Amino acid sequence: MSRDPVSVTLTKNLARSLRGGHPWVFRDAVEGAPSLEDGAVVAIRDRDGRPLATGFWDSRSSIAVRVLEPGPLVDPDAAVDERLRAALGRRLERIDRSRTNAFRWIHGEADRLPGIHVDLYDDVAVVRFDGGGPTAFYRDLGGRLAAAALPLELREVMDRRSGDRLHGRGAPRRFEVRENGIRFEVSPAAGGKGGLFLDQRENREEVERRASGKSVLNLFGYTGAFSLYAARGGARSTDTVDSARPAIAAARRNFERNGLPTGTAGFYAEDAFDFLEEAAKAGRRWDLVISDPPSFAPNAGARDNARKAYTRLHRLACAVTARGGLLCAASCSSHVDREEFLATVEAGAAKAGRRFGLERATGAGFDHPVLAAFPEGNYLKFAIGTVR
Repeated sequence: MSRDPVSVTLTKNLARSLRGGHPWVFRDAVEGAPSLEDGAVVAIRDRDGRPLATGFWDSRSSIAVRVLEPGPLVDPDAAVDERLRAALGRRLERIDRSRTNAFRWIHGEADRLPGIHVDLYDDVAVVRFDGGGPTAFYRDLGGRLAAAALPLELREVMDRRSGDRLHGRGAPRRFEVRENGIRFEVSPAAGGKGGLFLDQRENREEVERRASGKSVLNLFGYTGAFSLYAARGGARSTDTVDSARPAIAAARRNFERNGLPTGTAGFYAEDAFDFLEEAAKAGRRWDLVISDPPSFAPNAGARDNARKAYTRLHRLACAVTARGGLLCAASCSSHVDREEFLATVEAGAAKAGRRFGLERATGAGFDHPVLAAFPEGNYLKFAIGTVR
């Protein structure tokens, strides 16, 4: 595939947006119907032929062009390699790998590498390509990642969605990583998040600081990360709920591998909504409740249903939170913004006959940066407040 840029013309005036750093051009903003291969480098021009940005083409996505650079870019491949190294350098400046060796290396658009996300689990890198355009453009990405991380000696680079090996000699199906000194079992080749949601690291630390002496309920708890932090922070008890039996089994193993007490830890392979309904009927209460569900709004059309689901969830969560207790409510739905999400927490509390007082609202960890020009990337909301 040629890397010489092909010109595409915009039908909309996006000059300010592109020069300001927005990384997407949607298909309805492109003149005509260019017949280009996935990954083709394109020079974006306005109607008068003036150059605006350089990016690459995606033939099927509603995002026709992912922008690499406002203005011209002489050597896209060299720019990609430099950005791979720079992104890793920024993480390693802030991470002590003796305590944390699992983190996000590349966060797509925010690292000026649109269309890819790379998570590092010790010496295994896991890539997610956002469609055919990025897959084609970032050719030989496995080898390029290995070169950029040469001192780390990557054992394997794999495609999260297909499971294909992109580089390396192979890694065990299941192995151990560390996050802030807590050990986790991960299986990156198994799909999903591989055993650990990396974006909640700092929020887990916040839960640990607040958990001493408290009973803790962890909803949609996956492999128990919030529960592990709470237990290390001195929680009186923890209960972890997730509908996936393998995740709950892994949560128990994670407690055991960290030497944390399982006698005061409950593990429930149940639907979180059903668990809450039964707990509320039984009059059960917890001092600290964490709700971290999967996305309820995979697209903009699902927003109304998502708001209803969040409100119902927060009603039930508030109903089982002790008076004066803490609710930590999370959303990874990018199509539901911060204000909408907080409104569902307050509405849910009101439906439960309670009041939610927001103390703090955060997002993802520093290795999941957000561009000011790209608010769409600010997907994670984490609200901490008192329920009265």
